[in-house]
Amino acid sequence: MSTTPKISLAELLAGADAAGHDHAATEKNSGLQHIHNHATGSIVWFPTWKKFRETTDWSETVEGVAEDFRSGSAPAEEWATALLADDLAALLERAAASSDANIFVQDNLTHHLTRTWAVGDAVAKAAGKDLPSGTTTPAVFAGYPYDVYAQDGGAFATALWNDVIDARRNRALADEAARKALKPVSRKALKNAARKAARR
Repeated sequence: MSTTPKISLAELLAGADAAGHDHAATEKNSGLQHIHNHATGSIVWFPTWKKFRETTDWSETVEGVAEDFRSGSAPAEEWATALLADDLAALLERAAASSDANIFVQDNLTHHLTRTWAVGDAVAKAAGKDLPSGTTTPAVFAGYPYDVYAQDGGAFATALWNDVIDARRNRALADEAARKALKPVSRKALKNAARKAARR
């Protein structure tokens, strides 16, 4: 990158929030993308993976990730692949346990996207390679369930958003099924079962 980033991600996102209701124009001019959270009536802004590299947060996050894998014993790529899987599993587990998946995804989506892109960039830097260009999938993402660079990150954000919502819904369905399974059996049902067993 030829210039040192001078704006934080928070400042970019705040600027998009303040820009008014012409979301398409804001998206086009800012390098950000958005998802409408219809459940809360809000707009969730997030950077493209390219735009994230232009923020002060990028170098800090990449260096933080690099420091983590320098302190481990596994090679950077192997360590990062495991980290990505663990991060995603933890996110979905927290989403499943949240009281409101729509608020949870709104609060956590951007952080997870940017951290994931930072992992890929940190691995490339550690190996002395060019940063991912989005045209090919780096090996560190070979087993990852999302295409993190497609549509400048929009495909990743949308798929992850849906999976977070589904994680909470699936937990609610499982909890309801468990409650029904633990319901006391009525005397009538017990008598009917006994009669059926006696006829066998």
